[in-house]
Amino acid sequence: MTIMRPKIELLTNEYKEKIFHEAKTILQIQGVVIENSEARDLLQEEGVENEGPRYFIPDDLIEKLRVYAPSEIKLFDREGKEVIQLTQDNIHFDPGSAAIFIQDLNSGVIREALSSDYIKFSRIVDHLPYLEAHSTAIVYTDVPNDAQDWHRLYLALLNCSKPIITGTFRTESFAIMRDLLELTRTSSDKLVEKPLAIFDACPSPPLMWSNLTTQSVIDAARSGIPSEFVSMPLAGSTAPITLVGCVTQHTAESLAGLVIAQLAKKNSPIIWGGSPAVFDMKNGTTPMGAIETMMINIADVQMGKFLKLPTHAYMTLSDSKVPDAQAGFEGGMGALLAGLAGTNMISGPGMLDFESTQSLEKLIIDNEIAGMVKRLIQGIVSYDEPFAQNILKDYDPSVSLLSHPTTLQLFKKELYLPFNVDNYQIINRETRDQWKTSGETSARQRAREIAVKLSERPVREPIDDNLRKELDNIANNHLK
Repeated sequence: MTIMRPKIELLTNEYKEKIFHEAKTILQIQGVVIENSEARDLLQEEGVENEGPRYFIPDDLIEKLRVYAPSEIKLFDREGKEVIQLTQDNIHFDPGSAAIFIQDLNSGVIREALSSDYIKFSRIVDHLPYLEAHSTAIVYTDVPNDAQDWHRLYLALLNCSKPIITGTFRTESFAIMRDLLELTRTSSDKLVEKPLAIFDACPSPPLMWSNLTTQSVIDAARSGIPSEFVSMPLAGSTAPITLVGCVTQHTAESLAGLVIAQLAKKNSPIIWGGSPAVFDMKNGTTPMGAIETMMINIADVQMGKFLKLPTHAYMTLSDSKVPDAQAGFEGGMGALLAGLAGTNMISGPGMLDFESTQSLEKLIIDNEIAGMVKRLIQGIVSYDEPFAQNILKDYDPSVSLLSHPTTLQLFKKELYLPFNVDNYQIINRETRDQWKTSGETSARQRAREIAVKLSERPVREPIDDNLRKELDNIANNHLK
């Protein structure tokens, strides 16, 4: 029995209530800009007043609709096995998306990515035990622009069996992506029964839902596919400089998305997520590794839990340009705080440079960080009482307690054992002499070796040949 689950909170219940009330007031009085005509029609059918594209969503409509949003979302892998439960304080990790560069594994140079890079990336993710979900994480340049959304999903399905976090940059992409998912599940009903993917939807701060993003929410709702809201207020630029003001704006933008989704179809699965940041006043950048960015994320997650919704945050990222010490401490702090906050889906392993770059070396390191975070939140376990007395009475100085039955029985449960690939580990616990004998490598060097080894391994669950052929047919037809 776990004695207690370690947690962190930054908002009291009183302030959650205040933020929620003010966010509803903002939507009712200041309104939200809706670019999508279908969403406008849905709002007008409910009698929502507007001034041009700005709609003033009343408090009672929010209260009426928010009860329909499910408090739990389950995700299943390509083979139909349940692997993720987005509910309560369960935590899961995915690589995030969508980087426009990749750090070359051989040269270390940051460059534009190719589809071959994404295939390698997918196969590595498939073997990382602490990343339960994959993502369409890298935008590559060797397919036509109008194919990039669905082509990433296509390659993800072929090369990794895990559930996929994805999204669209073109409204026309959704139907093709839905076809790929339904084909994998064999029918639309089975896709609803066993969701395989989540579609990100990013409102535009402050207080605007674009045509593309809104259409994605509507299409996903009507297809039974979960939408993950990724509100991105930028404190001091596109949101108030105060952290509490930024959280309040995030809440308002996400509530507007909730209304749209539930008007499109009641009981639509949504995830209360985000990728906020503070604005760096010196460099004009959006630091994802800043402690204040992490604080906003924690508070956003608390608001999602207050509303009894599954939660998400971008919190294993670094603003460093290479996988160095900065990448380690920013990524590690973010992952740890996200885990303590009980964030259901934590995005960002592998990401560098303000979400613009994927690094396979950092991805391997972040998998190790995720494993350690998962061990922490398991907490201290009480097996029986007395806790130590009966064990200590058997102590023999000549053999210590190494061979005691409880040591042999429980050490694999009590101790986190680093991820091991052909005797390679990120975490080095050798003696100095052993380390010298084994090559005096750094964590980054060991990460590179592991990445190379994993990229050469076959997929854990090879895709069915018939399914591969059908997916290939869809891809080839649309590429023509």
